[in-house]
Amino acid sequence: MYQRILDFLFISAIVVSFSACGHNGKHGESISSDVVTNPNTANGKSDPSKLPTIKFVEEIHDFGKILEGETVSYYFKFTNTGKSDLLIADVNTSCGCTVSDYPKQPIRPGKSNFIKVSFNSAGKRGFQTKNIIVVANTQPNSTMIRIKAQVVSPAGEK
Repeated sequence: MYQRILDFLFISAIVVSFSACGHNGKHGESISSDVVTNPNTANGKSDPSKLPTIKFVEEIHDFGKILEGETVSYYFKFTNTGKSDLLIADVNTSCGCTVSDYPKQPIRPGKSNFIKVSFNSAGKRGFQTKNIIVVANTQPNSTMIRIKAQVVSPAGEK
């Protein structure tokens, strides 16, 4: 009995050690820490003039009327208007019907890129507004962008 418990603990330890390699399930997407200049300090005193800044061309996009079941996409263009590299850590959407794709590499000062947001209107009707939160190494660390649409039923359906 004790041997079975010891065997289980030993195998569990091996599994944990192999899964904790730091890959996070995404091979080739890690960013080396030497490309990041962090103007923030541990004491909370930072120099805002040295921080990256994310500036969107458009923070709200209205798709207008779309048919229920249609999937639509929009590319939100942004520019790093700050003084150091911009790193987007995550893009969170307000529901599972909205997905995003964003750059995983640093955006140099003065450079632009896009965040792709797709909205699946299946099962949705009426006016829809979805919030997308962009988490980055900016101050504040999150920026909200939005999509809107009026989802209408296909012709002949009530």
